Amino acid sequence: MSGWLKKVAAKIAAQKGRLAIWAIGILANNLLVYAFDFVLYPYVIWKIGLVWGIILMTPLSFACCWLMLIFYDWAKKDWIAIETIKELREYEGQSKAVRILSRILEMSDPAAVLILSIWKDPFICTAYMRRGAHQYNGLTQRDWKIFIASAFISNIYWALVNFGAIQIVLNYEKIWEFIIRLMQIPQYIA
Repeated sequence: MSGWLKKVAAKIAAQKGRLAIWAIGILANNLLVYAFDFVLYPYVIWKIGLVWGIILMTPLSFACCWLMLIFYDWAKKDWIAIETIKELREYEGQSKAVRILSRILEMSDPAAVLILSIWKDPFICTAYMRRGAHQYNGLTQRDWKIFIASAFISNIYWALVNFGAIQIVLNYEKIWEFIIRLMQIPQYIA
């Protein structure tokens, strides 16, 4: 085994407890998020419509993500690797590659909130955007603003995605008819 591979294996072995916590935490979080986002959310939008779906699901999402933040602070464990990523954001060491990654992670708070709200959820967004790593100290006024903004952004985005997907499924025959008609147009033009 080469020298660098031994070093990597040794680092992994030294961090196996941390990696196990991350694996379990990320799996549990993803199961909860996927059940909420891909089962409950589309069902509610399908059954009661877009507007009432947003009205119902936004406070429910808010409550779930807030409870996750409370649990995250209570546990005082980096069970989804956010605090480790925040350490990278604050990195000032010698590694040029890590310093570049650090600068990218620091670039723009509004952009980070928008991206994390769409890509993840208000819990992840707020936990990541909090200042300092490994502090688990609740929400400041700034954190509450981020959390509320993220909750609205993510719920509007997710409701629209679900509504669009439901409309496609419910109207697939009309969509196919439209596509077939579009494909037939060129033969009449020539």
